[in-house]
Amino acid sequence: MRHVFLALLIVCGTASFVHAELFPDSGPPGATVTIGGAAFGEFVSTAENRVDFNGVPALIQLWEPDLVMVKVPLGAKSGDVTVAGPQGTTVAGRFAIQQVKIAKLVPPEAEPGSVLRIEGEHFGNTAGSRDPNTMFGVNRVLVNGILAEILKWRPSRIEVKIPANAKSGDVVVQLASSDPLPDGSCCAPVAYAESNPVPISLIPSVSFSPNRGPIGTKIVLSGQQFGEAKGSDDAISIGGKPATIAKWSPRTIVVHVPLNAVSGPVTFQQDGRTRTLGQFDLVEPGFERLFPAEGPIGTLIYIKGENFGVFSEAGSTAYAFDFDPGQNRVEIGGVPAIIHRWQDDEIDVWVPYSAKSGPVVVKRGATIPKPDGTCCAKKDVMAFEVGSFTVKTPKVTSYSPKEAGIDEIVTLTGEGFGEFLKIAEATRLELNTEAHDWKNYRLGPDVSRTEVLVNGVAAVVVSWTDTEIKVQVPRRHVFGFGHPEGFYVDPTKGEIVVRRGSWDLLKNGRCCSRKQWLSAVAGEFKILARGLPHKEFFYDYTQEDWRTDQIP
Repeated sequence: MRHVFLALLIVCGTASFVHAELFPDSGPPGATVTIGGAAFGEFVSTAENRVDFNGVPALIQLWEPDLVMVKVPLGAKSGDVTVAGPQGTTVAGRFAIQQVKIAKLVPPEAEPGSVLRIEGEHFGNTAGSRDPNTMFGVNRVLVNGILAEILKWRPSRIEVKIPANAKSGDVVVQLASSDPLPDGSCCAPVAYAESNPVPISLIPSVSFSPNRGPIGTKIVLSGQQFGEAKGSDDAISIGGKPATIAKWSPRTIVVHVPLNAVSGPVTFQQDGRTRTLGQFDLVEPGFERLFPAEGPIGTLIYIKGENFGVFSEAGSTAYAFDFDPGQNRVEIGGVPAIIHRWQDDEIDVWVPYSAKSGPVVVKRGATIPKPDGTCCAKKDVMAFEVGSFTVKTPKVTSYSPKEAGIDEIVTLTGEGFGEFLKIAEATRLELNTEAHDWKNYRLGPDVSRTEVLVNGVAAVVVSWTDTEIKVQVPRRHVFGFGHPEGFYVDPTKGEIVVRRGSWDLLKNGRCCSRKQWLSAVAGEFKILARGLPHKEFFYDYTQEDWRTDQIP
């Protein structure tokens, strides 16, 4: 009777395991497998509770009376999975071990720092814990032995960022094991099931800047191993159009966006290999506002807009002796203006001496290269009108008083005076040095651009508007020599003159001709004998003992 009871107990215990199921029933080492069923019993110890994959013990992660979760061990072979517990041992089902395999790399040739897609099978559902120090280990990808950053992990596709310090070599996928110690406890040192190696060729990275701009934009490619000079088959294209190559060195290549460019990929061709470096967006300049719309020569015009590019990007490698049609420029009434500032969203120009009333046109130059990439099969400009400008001639209609003492105010009224230019050309360094040393010095003709001369001497400007100017009668006058009316010139008598200065570009497009003046004569003026610095100011020129040291 006793033996019958024991037999029934064993049969019942064994029968309770018959309904156990594996999920999944196949997978790579390290995969988590769930065994569902009933009457597994309670977990007692790692010595009494075991799960084996074809005889290889697995690490138990969870044990409940009706559910067990384990990790597929590294050395497992396809075969039966057995569950052993206090209530007996049973076969839960068959499990097929799948080997991790790389089918292909996309792309097979890449730059360090770029994204690599690994396609294959049996990679597992996840790379594992984000903590690389976890006791279960973390699945990983090595590029020639260098650990790559995981961006995405799927059973048949992995995306990684190629390490910046990686070299050409083999790419392998490694799945971390989670095996128990001999007594069944956690954990044996992490080991890896490794995929087949697939070679990848890593090429030096190349970057370019900027990635947008108008025609003629200068694009700089930065990298390594470009070579000392451009090869016969080397080329760079933008949107499928060859770019004009301005410079080629081992680490830097400079090109210009061609006349016929369109938005599209920037491609780099060298040594029979063509690489896509990124996207370039071709933009067209846009105009918003031009001011002022009228004024005399020397007026500073502000042109507001967008996508004007950079002034130095003329689209050719050098200026010609004649005016280069590829130069970036602004024309006023057909006459090239003097560029003061050229930014992507604003262009400021001085109205030249020879300017004529008419349209203000911004011209941006570019080229089409010869078949070998050098300049130039064609040069031309993209022109767009941004408004019109009326050149006004300064005119004095009245002035008062017509005679005054030193430092007294004289008011001139009229039109076309423009704005008083506080910005002056750069002064000579020696002027500051000589002034500090109390030496006499003379300002050159290119210092000021707006001035009022009182009897030939520049007056101090108190206020200046387009219709009214106020100046102080100057203190210092220079005695002239060789004057048609005599050896001496009386500094107290003369004319009041309003002057504006400006320049023209030279014929080769360079800046600039010597400054030229446009004068508006107000009329005669006399300095009265009041407010004088000392009595010798009005010296009797008929006396023969006149001395230069008496000049105030």
